[in-house]
Amino acid sequence: MTSPPFAVTVAYAAPDVEALVVVTLSAGATVNDAVAQSGIVARLELDSAGLAFAVYGQRVHGETPLANGDRIELTRPLVADPKRVRRKRAADHPMPESAPRPRPRKPKSP
Repeated sequence: MTSPPFAVTVAYAAPDVEALVVVTLSAGATVNDAVAQSGIVARLELDSAGLAFAVYGQRVHGETPLANGDRIELTRPLVADPKRVRRKRAADHPMPESAPRPRPRKPKSP
C-alpha cells in the first residue's frame, strides 16, 4: 500500500526578501527533496553551503524525513556571535556602582 502525497511549506526570510513555497511530496521525502523542489535556493541565488535547515524552529539535517504539514525553514548563518555582542555592550555600558546594602539585623531574643 502506498502513502498518498503530502504538502509541506518551505520558508526563507532575510531583511529584504521573504519566500514561502508549498510543495507536494511523496512518502519518504526528506528536507533536501522539499528544498530542491521549492526552487527557492536557485530563484533567490542563495549560497547553499551557508544554509541550514529547521522544521518548526528545530534544527534538522537534510536527510530528515518529513510529514504532512511540516514547515521547513532555511536559516542563514549568524552575522555576529551573540555572546561577544552582549559582552561588548556590557563593557561599553557598565552598571553603575551601588552603595552596599545594610545587612539585615537579627531580632533580639527576650
